[in-house]
Amino acid sequence: MRNILAGLDVGSSKVCALAAESAADSSFALLGYGVVPCTGLRKGVVVNIEATVEAIRAAADEAERTAGVRIGAAVVGVAGAHIRGLNSHGIVAVRGGEVGARDLDRVIDAARAVAIPLDRQVLHILPQQFAVDDQEGVRDPIGMAGVRLEARIHLVTAAQSYGQNLGKCCERAGITPAEMMFEPLASADAALFPEERELGVALIDIGGGTTDIIVFHNGAVMHTAVLPIGGSHLTGDVAAGLRTPMTEAERLKINYGIATNLVVGRDEMVQVPGVGGREPRLISRRLLGEIMEPRMEEIFAMAHRELLRSGVADSLGSGVVLVGGTSLLEGTQELAERMFSMPVRRGLPINLKGMPEDLMKPMYTTAAGLLLHAAAGRAGSNGLARFGRWGRLRSRVTDWVRDFF
Repeated sequence: MRNILAGLDVGSSKVCALAAESAADSSFALLGYGVVPCTGLRKGVVVNIEATVEAIRAAADEAERTAGVRIGAAVVGVAGAHIRGLNSHGIVAVRGGEVGARDLDRVIDAARAVAIPLDRQVLHILPQQFAVDDQEGVRDPIGMAGVRLEARIHLVTAAQSYGQNLGKCCERAGITPAEMMFEPLASADAALFPEERELGVALIDIGGGTTDIIVFHNGAVMHTAVLPIGGSHLTGDVAAGLRTPMTEAERLKINYGIATNLVVGRDEMVQVPGVGGREPRLISRRLLGEIMEPRMEEIFAMAHRELLRSGVADSLGSGVVLVGGTSLLEGTQELAERMFSMPVRRGLPINLKGMPEDLMKPMYTTAAGLLLHAAAGRAGSNGLARFGRWGRLRSRVTDWVRDFF
């Protein structure tokens, strides 16, 4: 029987489905993909179930048609302003003088014993480091001698209702959500190098409705955040500023948009379609920049505040990696370097081998990371939770500790 894997990125502007086949030697081959626009989400949250179901079904059908296989289950990306991240700390006494798997389970239970509202659910438990007695910075404490075991972890929580609505949409589209995964974590799997995680790096995913942030240092997740602002706000600014329909504003943003006027010449002109049958008009491309640059500065200013909150902003030796469709705007890298005062690069799904050239773009890193997660066979083993009737968090902690590091 063929082992078919799938990743499903359900975003505010598009749905991307990737299908692959896994081999016995743990390798896998990308078979097909489907990308369709989506209007059923706003700021990463389902607001129209029918539109979301249709987009998921269309993306899955396209992926199945190009792959020549049937997609039954998929790892599904979770985003939205309802996501919350927090750091926690737990301490337990070691039984028997040597750290065992049961001690590791107990210290994680102690660390995750924080007050979480009943309408929220733990999505990920991500290990940062362990300490045995006074020895800190331990990554895998199993077998170490000691009397006291400490754990520092990062918890990612999400609204249960969001997961239930997204799961309902997937099931109605004929896709079983095998796991739900925080999208920036998936993007990081696809776009980051291991040495970047060690030195310290911030991945910023500027999507259609939200901007997602995940910060790594010493190989561990130190901070996560979701900002309720994204590329759709730029489109709205352009539509209002140039008095043109949203569809034309989106086209202008994609084809001629710039994040800063420092990268555009004074004599560059752009044609703007009129509204209500009015004649199109020519404007300077710098005017487009004057509309878009303040919003891009706002996005980066909010992201910079989150980096400061992470506590490791001064230790990001690898700088910032930008992904998401908005990162393709001309001048984005230059503006980000000026505002963050650190190196900035665009992220691509480099860690997924066999990606078609059409998908080697920043907006497809999340889908690639979701497929990588499915292909690695880690679903349910690194702290992923399932929503609603798919059960509560259940996994052996030792598995995800070794897997994460």
